[in-house]
Order: sequence, then structure tokens, then C-alpha cells
Amino acid sequence: MNVGLKTQILPAGEAATAAAAHCLAQGGLIGFPTETVYGLGADASNADAVARLYQAKGRPAFNPLIAHVGDLAAARRIGQFNAQATALAEAFWPGPLTLVLPKTAGCTVSDLATAGLDTVAIRIPAHRVARDILRAFGGPVVAPSANLSGHVSPTTAAHVQSDLMGRIDLIVDGGAVAVGVESTIVGCFETPMLLRPGGLPREAIERVLGRGLAGVPELAAHESAAPLAPGMLASHYAPRTPVRLDAAQIEAGEALLAFGPLTVAGSEGAKAVMNLSTRGDLNEAAANLFGYLRMLDTKGAHTIAVMPVPHHGLGEAINDRLRRAAIGRA
Repeated sequence: MNVGLKTQILPAGEAATAAAAHCLAQGGLIGFPTETVYGLGADASNADAVARLYQAKGRPAFNPLIAHVGDLAAARRIGQFNAQATALAEAFWPGPLTLVLPKTAGCTVSDLATAGLDTVAIRIPAHRVARDILRAFGGPVVAPSANLSGHVSPTTAAHVQSDLMGRIDLIVDGGAVAVGVESTIVGCFETPMLLRPGGLPREAIERVLGRGLAGVPELAAHESAAPLAPGMLASHYAPRTPVRLDAAQIEAGEALLAFGPLTVAGSEGAKAVMNLSTRGDLNEAAANLFGYLRMLDTKGAHTIAVMPVPHHGLGEAINDRLRRAAIGRA
């Protein structure tokens, strides 16, 4: 890809919304806020634009993308909803939930965006700026996280600028995001399946379904394994600095990603310390996760040691991301 585009940065507002919709219609790429993380948007029906998106991210072409739409009627035009999918959509949309559904006969999402699968991943974001852009554009927009593939996901416009300046056309700055981890993905198959934990806890989904979700499939062992849904590559979300999980002691030269009270031995000698939530709040930890990993990645430590994080609620998504970060680029 030719790096060297003039990337425009605009504060969120009417002018930015109009510019974003125009850019998408012309086959351009935009970075914009959702409630989960910043997305890298392209016209889902324009295969050339989707190819540009893959190139801008360095994203594997077999990894499917989520189509973002403005309302349930638009979602029904591209995905087939059974009773369970309808119940989840009515309960949680707009919000941090992606549903993987069979394509409709008239689905306009390009095969490149769905990685050749017969299913399509769909979400209605809750962020006002995102929904304004989707309404102004009028079609589905694929929008993976707006970062280089494998890097930590962006929670501010500055993160997008750091990774993609000169690679995309426009960045809409809507401030820091609220949720801080990507959407939860549920496959609405014969047996509903949790394909990726995320910003909506499993327990809330199971309450609506009145049944348990099948577990997350094993992480892909190799980058060549085709995933069922976005975000299922084993080495996704990796900072450059190696990550060590469940740290009980800090070694010389390590940085510390903490959670709650500092109970690990040697924390006073860490190269840098960032605490996801000093009060042990998982929502706060989720919102801070990617930003703190990015900051620790700049501290010159040989390893980022991570304190244990509980696995309930949003902790499931946080630990999923941390496991993938620990796999790294090995």
C-alpha cells in the first residue's frame, strides 16, 4: 500500500459527519468512534474499499469483518434473523453486541468483507457519532478496530493517528470511548455460540436467551486457520513488548499492568506501573485496557507483567484480550 495519504482529522460534529459519509461513498477509509473502540470504516458493499481497508490494517484477508448498520431494518436486509437473534437484537441493540447470521439473498456486504463465508457479522453501535455517520451514509459500513493488525486496539483518536496517519483518509475525533473492549460476538446458529467475549457480559445474553451459550471455540493455533468471526485470531491485540500473565512477582526490567491493590512482590521496582482499576472495577479496567497496554509498550521494559484479573462479567473479555496479547508474535 502507498503510505502517504493526507489524513484529515476533524472534531465530531455536522461537518465531520458529512465529510465521513462523503468519504465512504467515494470508497475512502475513515476512523471514527464507537462505544467499544475506534473503528476503521469502509463501504461494506465496495470490495475495492474493503481491500484498501485490509491493506491499511495489514489485516489477514481470511478474517471476516463486522458490518455496522444504523437500525434493525437495515440489519434485516443483510442478515436472516431467527427468534433468538431477534430477541438479542431487541434487548441489546444499539450496543456492544455483534450477531453472526446467515446472509440474506440480497445481502450487499461484499464477499471479501465476509471472507467468503455464508454468514455476516452485524452490529448497531450505540455511539451517537457512529450512528450519525451510518445514517448519513445510508449503507452498511465494515469497521474493524482502527489500528494496524495485531496492535493494541484504539480507544482515542490519537491512537488511530499513531497507527494509521497517512494510511486512511479521515479521522473523526469523538473523544475517548466508553466501553474500551470490542463487542461481544454471538453466533446465532442452531445452538447459540459465544464466538468472542466482549463489552456485553455473557450472563446478560444468557438471561435473554433463557439458556447457556456454547463456549468460546479454542483460539486458532495458527494464523492460517480461518476464524468463524472477527477477532478470533490467536495473536490478535498484541503489543510489541512481550506480555506475562498472572504475575505474582515483578522481575528487574519489567513493567506492571496492575488490577486492584498492588499485591505483587517487587512492584516498587517496576520500570512502570499502570493500574487498570485501583478499586477493582471491571468496567473501569475494560475502558483502560488497550490505552494502558499502549502506554506500557513505550516504556522500554523487556516484559509487561500482568496481575490476575477476575474472570466474571467483563473480566472474561479482558482476560481473552490479555491471553491473545501474551501469545504475541511468537
